[in-house]
Amino acid sequence: MRSPLLYSQHMRFAPEYVSVVLNENFEDAKTLLLEPLMAINYAHLVMLAECGIVSPHDAQALRLALDGISLAEVRQVRYDGTYEDLFFYIERLIEERVGPDVAGRLHTARSRNDLAMTMYRLWQRQRVGGLVERALALRDGLIDLAWRHRDTVYAMHTHTQPAQPSTMAHYLLAVIEQLERDTVRLLAAYDATNVNPLGACAITGTGFPINRRRTSELLGFAGPTGNTYGSIAAIDYLLESAGAVQTLMVGLGRVIQDLLVWCTMEFGYVRLGDGFVQGSSIMPQKRNPVALEHARIIASKAVGQAQAVVTAVHNTPFGDINDTEDDLQPLAAQMFRDATRAVTLLGAAVRSADFNRERLADRAALGGTTFTELADTLVRDHDLPFRCAHSIAARLLSARTADPSLPLVPALDAACQAVLGRALPYTEAQLEGILSPEHFVHVRTTHGGPAPSETTRALEASRTLMAQHHGQWSHRRLLVEQAAAALRAAAGELGA
Repeated sequence: MRSPLLYSQHMRFAPEYVSVVLNENFEDAKTLLLEPLMAINYAHLVMLAECGIVSPHDAQALRLALDGISLAEVRQVRYDGTYEDLFFYIERLIEERVGPDVAGRLHTARSRNDLAMTMYRLWQRQRVGGLVERALALRDGLIDLAWRHRDTVYAMHTHTQPAQPSTMAHYLLAVIEQLERDTVRLLAAYDATNVNPLGACAITGTGFPINRRRTSELLGFAGPTGNTYGSIAAIDYLLESAGAVQTLMVGLGRVIQDLLVWCTMEFGYVRLGDGFVQGSSIMPQKRNPVALEHARIIASKAVGQAQAVVTAVHNTPFGDINDTEDDLQPLAAQMFRDATRAVTLLGAAVRSADFNRERLADRAALGGTTFTELADTLVRDHDLPFRCAHSIAARLLSARTADPSLPLVPALDAACQAVLGRALPYTEAQLEGILSPEHFVHVRTTHGGPAPSETTRALEASRTLMAQHHGQWSHRRLLVEQAAAALRAAAGELGA
């Protein structure tokens, strides 16, 4: 009997379809899906043999055929249009070794539909995991940097204008906590991805007595997916990852923008290490922080790719369609690749950064950034309504802006007389202390505030959470590694 596989091998496709679609998909599959496909073949074979669906003799022959396939040689193959895709090419190689009757048994109780969805989840799981690792490394670097700058005061901005003094540790902690939430989102995306569609077959499962939990164990999945139709039709696992990537990239892009501004000569707050800057072919003075620019554009590309993933599947039928399959996977892969590049580059650049403490401190009080604390002090010391104290502070600031040489005491007396009709007793030294950036920072011990005592506590908490997230990720990675070892062992025992 002529096998369906032999028939498919002699099919000829239109040259336009070959060049525009099938060739492109074949090349993408060799890069992204070859190793997942082979792992699925082994796991499915082990399960079929254990369930008695494939005989020990045939299982051993199939395992030897799989062992004989060189992935390096497959990657060198050029698509010739005599088979549809990588799956059929691998099946052809198996048939050449064991014949069509035995080769065809490997496809019992599965379809290219569930096979494809399982491949996608396997490679995506790896990419999400790689991004988790890079995000953790970035957090490690930022925590170390923040620890060194718990006392480094500088002027924070709101609406691009100097607002209030804080510390560099306080700023960096805001970034760190954002990354902590990003890590939670990425781990959740990993878990949403890490379930096994294999066994859902085309859309309705199978009448064969398969064991979906066994293939899940062998492939390192947390378990099988549920509804067999949803196992093929649903794409929310990828959208969840795209959302996590997009949120991470948008957040880091805003931080990168701050760092680039701080690297300007006009600000002069940060100097990157020599390995992260470039000069000019004509201007000898240039020291361009190009690593941050590259990180910004690469992150922006990942944002666009994440949105493109969403757009590609928006308003498509809820079912088995090409829109969610081979043509979509390279786009998702590029999204993960660029996101990982951006986080890796930013993490390395941050570790090289040198903050100019003196420059930061010199500018911390410029523009009246500490006058909120004067108003607060008047409220605490004299039980004034805040709006009244705010008016006094504003008048004092206006007077000092008009004449920076004006002593603080007469300026405060004039402001108090105008607002209260009386003076308040402060010395010049007291007012200078109240208006110092260091005082402003040190009295703000509110939970989450910039006081070194509070940022020290917060950084210790971040270190603790970092250890927890490292542990959670290491546990997930270990389960995958153990599953791979168990699959190798189980496959090696076939037919023994």
